[in-house]
This record gives sequence, structure tokens and C-alpha cells, in this order.
Amino acid sequence: TREFRGLWVATVANIDWPTQTGLTQAAAMAEMRVILDRAQSLKMNAVIVQVRAAGDALYQSPYEPWAKALTGTQGTDPGWDPLTAWVTEAHVRGLELHAWFNPYRAGNVSDTSKLAATHLGKKRPDLMRIAEGQLWFDPGEPEVQAQTLNVVVDVLSRYDIDGVHMDDYFYPYPVGSIPVFPDDASYARYLAAGGAAMARDDWRRQNVNTFIQRLYGEVHRVKPSVKVGISPFGIWRPGSPAGITGLDAYAAIFADSKKWLENGWVDYFAPQLYWSNSSTGQNFTALLDWWILVNTQKRHVWPGLGAYRVADGTSSAFTASEITTQLAVVRARAGAAAGGASGALLYNATSVRLNKGGLADALASSSYTSMVVVPALPWLDATAPSAPALAVTVQSSALRAQWTPAGTEAARWWLVQWRTSAAWNSRLVWGGEGSMDLPFAGTLDRADVVAIAALDAAMNMSSTAVWRAAIQ
Repeated sequence: TREFRGLWVATVANIDWPTQTGLTQAAAMAEMRVILDRAQSLKMNAVIVQVRAAGDALYQSPYEPWAKALTGTQGTDPGWDPLTAWVTEAHVRGLELHAWFNPYRAGNVSDTSKLAATHLGKKRPDLMRIAEGQLWFDPGEPEVQAQTLNVVVDVLSRYDIDGVHMDDYFYPYPVGSIPVFPDDASYARYLAAGGAAMARDDWRRQNVNTFIQRLYGEVHRVKPSVKVGISPFGIWRPGSPAGITGLDAYAAIFADSKKWLENGWVDYFAPQLYWSNSSTGQNFTALLDWWILVNTQKRHVWPGLGAYRVADGTSSAFTASEITTQLAVVRARAGAAAGGASGALLYNATSVRLNKGGLADALASSSYTSMVVVPALPWLDATAPSAPALAVTVQSSALRAQWTPAGTEAARWWLVQWRTSAAWNSRLVWGGEGSMDLPFAGTLDRADVVAIAALDAAMNMSSTAVWRAAIQ
């Protein structure tokens, strides 16, 4: 009954949404609804939508320009607010909406002359660097960290999102074997200001660690029950665990992601385990088990799965069964008390939307066969809300379930369940709603039991109010 089922929606370079620039609001919203309808039909319960890809915004921002992905030109107002629509349309379907931010990417080098006047790199070019063929904000500059935190707090304050999500891009991935990042000036200023003497690489890791810790504190200061999730590169260091090879994220991109998990600076941790179960150097199960092992604070571990690799046309393409098998591996490690895996995220939405390689069909038939609720976050709030009062009236072609909240804590969601002669059914209803119709055509499909429970923002569940039809 508890499992996280997330779907990443990438907006950078129009990867998932919108599929092209310049769409009308109606066309863009039609594409949005297709993604959300697919997620709902597959009994998923969250979408992770990229709202800040490169110092720009998928919403009206006081800090940054409109995203290029919307109109084709950064800074051009599309005439509507996509994030408002995403939040509303997701909640209507019983889906959480997590806002996905990238803290430091500023664009491609080819974008340099096209940056909008309100882009931080245009206003403060001294804070921007060119590294590995891309534009980056320097994580060693305090103003850069402040900008990202201000952006996140602004979104938290104005949009009713369920989670704040960061991906794996902090310092750039190296093109060669040795990381190259032009931060001589910021490093020198750090030392001149009396910063503790440390090697450049250690200072870079400290920059990222400080930001992650501040992010976690700021989010919970503004909205205590909003989830904070990070999706780092799936390998912390080669040899962890034994036999694992590949990029050393600790040394190459200065991401000490193990430290973030061990210190509890996340509510959920989604390492990008985009490799197969048959891989030896990057084995999915071995890496998942290692991340669970180091999860000493017992946060949620929800690995990212490489759905984009299904039928991708390469010699190493996954079949749909690779993903369903990995979901079974995750589910076998779902012991919440032990800090085990209790869900997964799929990258990306296009693979699922287009049913590549029969992926959506496989998920529906074997992995996501029944509706589940997002796991609770007891370290944020362990107190369940009060159960509502429930009344059910029989209409000509529907039962109308109406409920009245109780207690002082507002419900974030209502879990409505009903039984017919065929089966039990479940639906997550947005907390602002107070009624729901259960249509029927005859006696066999008319519910004889209706139950409802309240869920708070930390996904604690109340006891259940139950109505039973009178025995005829």
C-alpha cells in the first residue's frame, strides 16, 4: 500500500515537455495532460518536473528569465504560467508534483550571446564560468548559492508543490580524465577572506556540501513537510561496493553524495542507477544494496531507473523486462524500518508516454497493478491527522460520498476506497475536495462499502471512516 512511483519530466532542450518550442498554451497543455494521464493510468503517484534547467524558469520568476524551451527565446513570456498548470493538473489526478531545479548550469556556450537581460550570467558575468563546453555558475561564489536558494524559496512560497528536487549536476562532468573548472578567482577570495586552508578539491566538495545542507534547512523552514530529494550520479566512488568501476563522482564532480545521505540532508535519495542487472562493473542490484547499507539515517531510498534505455536503438538497449525486474528488486528491499528502498523514479517521461519497447504495457501488467500511496516521512511529522466524518447518499446513477474534516491539521489528500462485487477500488483525492461520486449502472457495480482516510503533508494516514450499505 506504500510505494513511491515517480516519473521525471525533463524540459531542457525539449526532451520531454514541451516537445517543441512555440506551442500555444492549448497545445502545450494537451501534451502535459497526455503525460499526466499516462502516469495516472499506470497508477504512478508523482511527477518530477524540471522548472529550472539553466538559470531560467518554467514560471513567472522575479529572479530569472522565462525558459527557452517554451518559446525558443529565453526571456520571452509565453503568456501563461506552466508551473501553475502542472501543479493543478497533477493534483487533480492524485499525483504529487516535485519541482526539479538545477543549481549551477547556466546554458551552452552557444547561448552566451542569447542570454536574457535578467539571466544571472548576463547581470553578473563575473559569477559565470566556461567549463567542459558549457556555461556554469561557480559554486564557490556565495552569490551563486544565494541565487539558487532564493529561487527555490520563491517557488515554495508561491506554488503548492510537494517536493523540491535536485539532479546530479553540481560541478560539470569532466570531458577528459582530469576535472577542469576555472575557479582560481573564487578560491583565492575564499582563502583571502580567512577560509580554512584546504586543497582545491576539498574546498569544492565543501561548497556542494554547504549548499545541500542549507537547501534542506531552507526548504523545511519555509514549508516543513515539503520533501527534499536529490538524484546524484549512481556511483559514489569506484570500489563502493567491491567490483564497481566507473566515474568517481567524489573526485570528478566533487559530489560527496554518501555524506548527504549519512547526514540526513535529504528526505529521499534517488541515485541514478541507469545500469542493468547483468552489468558487472556497474551492477544495479549491487549498487542499490550499497546505498541502502550506508543509509544510516533511514531516509527514503528511491533509485532512478534508466527507462530511457528501453528500445533506444543502441546495441546496449534495455528490454522492458529489465525495468520491471529492477522494480521487483527494489520491492524486495522495501523494509522501511531498515531504511530500505520503498519506490523508484523512471527517467524519462517520453519513454513511458510512447510505450517504447512495450514499457508502459509491462508496467501496467506486472509492476504497477494496483494503486499505492507515497510513503510517510515520520522524521518530519509522525502525528496522523484526524479521521473525517463520512456520509454517503444514493443517487439515481451514483453514490455520492461526502466527508467533513476533523481536527486541526488540514488534509493534504483523501484516500477514498470503495468495494463493488468485482473488486476494491482506490483513488487519491486532493485535500481541497469534499465529495466524490461513484457511478454505477446496476447492482453489481454499485459499491456496498465506502471508506475514507485523511493524509497530511508528510503522508501520515488517519484512521478510516467507513460506510456500509444497508443489508437488503
